[in-house]
Amino acid sequence: MTATDITGAIEAVFRIEQAKLIAGLTRMVRDVGVAEELAQDALVAALEQWPRLGIPDKPAAWLMASAKNRAIDRFRRNKLAERKHEQLGYELVIEQETQPDLDAALDDDIGDDLLRLMFISCHPVLAPDAQAALTLRLLGGLTTEEIARAFLVPEPTVAQRIVRAKRMLAEKRVPFEVPRGEERASRLASVLAVIYLIFNEGYSATAGDDWMRPQLCQEALRLGRILAELARDEAEVHGLIALMEIQASRFGARTEPSGEPVLLLDQNRARWDQLLIRRGLAALERAERLTQVPGPYALQAAIAACHARARTAAETDWAQIVGLYGKLGDIAPSPIVELNRAVALAMLFGPEAGLAVVDALKSEPTLRAYHLLPSVRGDLLEKLGRFDEARAEFARAAALTQNERERKLLLDRAAACGDETPALPPKRESSPRAK
Repeated sequence: MTATDITGAIEAVFRIEQAKLIAGLTRMVRDVGVAEELAQDALVAALEQWPRLGIPDKPAAWLMASAKNRAIDRFRRNKLAERKHEQLGYELVIEQETQPDLDAALDDDIGDDLLRLMFISCHPVLAPDAQAALTLRLLGGLTTEEIARAFLVPEPTVAQRIVRAKRMLAEKRVPFEVPRGEERASRLASVLAVIYLIFNEGYSATAGDDWMRPQLCQEALRLGRILAELARDEAEVHGLIALMEIQASRFGARTEPSGEPVLLLDQNRARWDQLLIRRGLAALERAERLTQVPGPYALQAAIAACHARARTAAETDWAQIVGLYGKLGDIAPSPIVELNRAVALAMLFGPEAGLAVVDALKSEPTLRAYHLLPSVRGDLLEKLGRFDEARAEFARAAALTQNERERKLLLDRAAACGDETPALPPKRESSPRAK
């Protein structure tokens, strides 16, 4: 192998094993920031030694052993607490004396360690944007540059979020453990919310020139699948997996070759990925078997399943979708859920029924800067033949969105409602976007 080949192999191994390394090291040193540094030190050592000595038979175990040795050196250099030093040193001495299988050592409790790392990365002491950045860094293995590019924020901003998040976890002495009881349920909700936030940002990009960012969706799916293996009896975990798999099945139909968006009812369903649909439906069945009362993700997955099962848009079971949105509104009420229910009502009973619900939401403060409210209202008004009002609503929605592809789509719809498009209202500052 050439030096370039070896370097590529090292980087590939590290990317695959990084989360396991950090999780295992965090169990030892009880500091996620230090654990990440130790993992990086092991990578540097591999880049220095493997081109000279060759790739070891067990590269992941080599990286873990190297990181553990550096942990000992670090504790000695920094003169940390003697008890912690002795405990870690004793662990390494025992391992050396008994000549352990380092591959097995790497895998010991690895599932628990990864789950603990997920709970730490999504700890409620951190802001949602910091949770997402840290999760992608530690568990997704993305670089700071990749995260910044994915979320369209400056790289220094992402770097600051990650540094502050690790510092906060250290200052708050967040334990490296999986919480129990009610705390586990609330913390699991945070983990699921962060994974879905990452997926949604990839599925419908908040801002920028691209309608979708598939890399983020793929990372969210990968994290969700890992979580599903680690928390097999949690219905909502499988509900989220089902929702993401089914939504991801539409990727190939969501854009034109030019990148222009294609709305759900206009998509060529022959381009939907049937493998992902089957996986999503299987995950939904598993979620439904695990609980008598489906949670928000399972209900949203059931709604997505209604679309997935319909061979054509005309065959969609809108009555079932209206009922599912009603159940979702009962357990997780929000104006966004009500707006989606309005769309389903319009499809079932006609645009007047949907418009009545949408008009009731116009005074909702949380939707004031939400572009999909005027977008939905414009669609319903257009169907009712009220073109002047529809044109104004589409133009208002275009002014509110930060996504260039979506803005063009909305302006095109405004233009289709008449010869002249109203002047755009002043563009508002971007705000958090509900998904």
